[in-house]
Amino acid sequence: MSAGIQVTDLSAGYRDRAVIEHLSLPPIARGETVALLGPNAAGKSTLLRALAGLTPARGSIRLDGDELNGLPLADRAKAVTYMPQTLPQGIALTVLETVIGALEASPTGQGHGGDAAERAMAVLGRVGIEALAMRGIDQLSGGQRQLAALAQALVRAPRLLLLDEPTSALDLNHQVRVLDLVRSLAREQDMIAVLVLHDLQAAARIADRVVVLSEGQVAAAGPPEEAITPAVLADVWRVRARIDHCERGSLRMVIDDIL
Repeated sequence: MSAGIQVTDLSAGYRDRAVIEHLSLPPIARGETVALLGPNAAGKSTLLRALAGLTPARGSIRLDGDELNGLPLADRAKAVTYMPQTLPQGIALTVLETVIGALEASPTGQGHGGDAAERAMAVLGRVGIEALAMRGIDQLSGGQRQLAALAQALVRAPRLLLLDEPTSALDLNHQVRVLDLVRSLAREQDMIAVLVLHDLQAAARIADRVVVLSEGQVAAAGPPEEAITPAVLADVWRVRARIDHCERGSLRMVIDDIL
């Protein structure tokens, strides 16, 4: 497979502590949405940061056949956009200004002037926060700031979109809206979206495939109905659970006990 991402024999960590070692992922095709799942400290955020080039890593990360590992950040940013868990504080700009700034700062130079403003407003509309366009970032709630950060990531139209817990500060309605939007844009723009999520049912609903990490290794990978099983829940999360298939095909999990 050349169109998509291939991760092979990847090791990454911090200073003298390895978090993931010799990790390989099944090839991910363009247009797919993939959820990274796992308990705390499983290596999800480290893997995402390694894909973004923000954590030193050894091994191979190939996007559409091109090796990303070792590439300067400015070059990698032409194809990859990363949204972290923790967002910066004290930004004295409006929501619209930050989205225009993200677009104009893109290494591909995707928009300037009126065109940039028009594209920024279009993305704010799709995220559902066009009414906040002229509001200062420092005046927003945590959830609103998370939506603004998502708009900054989406406006760049990357080939690889990396989102670390993008719904952690959102209410239920906005969680559904954001995850559905990311999946739709991945398909529309032939983009790969990789999301770290803790909500297994939400991941099963929107992801084409899931990757379950445990102690820095892949514990399971595949379509949600194949990778999220009672055995995996017991081995990785240490819970006893039952899984049913709803009428629309989504998974429903019932947790009976901890192990």
